Amino acid sequence: MTILGIDPGLATVGYGIIIKGEKNICADYGIISTPKQLCVTERLMQIGSSLEEIILKHRPDAVAVEELFFNTNVKTAINVAHARGVIIYTAKKMGCKLYEYTPLQIKQGLTGYGRADKNQIQQMVKLLLCLNKLPRPDDAADALAVALCHLQTNRFSEMYQA
Repeated sequence: MTILGIDPGLATVGYGIIIKGEKNICADYGIISTPKQLCVTERLMQIGSSLEEIILKHRPDAVAVEELFFNTNVKTAINVAHARGVIIYTAKKMGCKLYEYTPLQIKQGLTGYGRADKNQIQQMVKLLLCLNKLPRPDDAADALAVALCHLQTNRFSEMYQA
């Protein structure tokens, strides 16, 4: 099973690809970045087309997306919501199964503690994927955390399917 985890944003979208096995393998991670000199519409188009390329390259069985965490900056929250919409639309258009997780679910899924800080999450990503170093940038590490959360949350579901 291949899982694509996504940390949404307008300027930077993190993505991480994990292949489930006896040992979960980090197949790829990185970011989609959009230049701020482009208008929002162009940036959203760029996110959609870049995500299509990632989906075509890795053919994920599931796409896990972090739900929007409301920010005090309303303009930023709206732009991230627009980006999430494009991400969700693109994943569904490409025929992917879509799953959404709150930041609390992601933290609990990886550390067992819903108030874990960013460093604790990154250390767990490194540990669970047997990486030599912390994945960078932070958005990519967050996307891997979303994918791992999906694995942790759904690890027993296959046992119960007949």
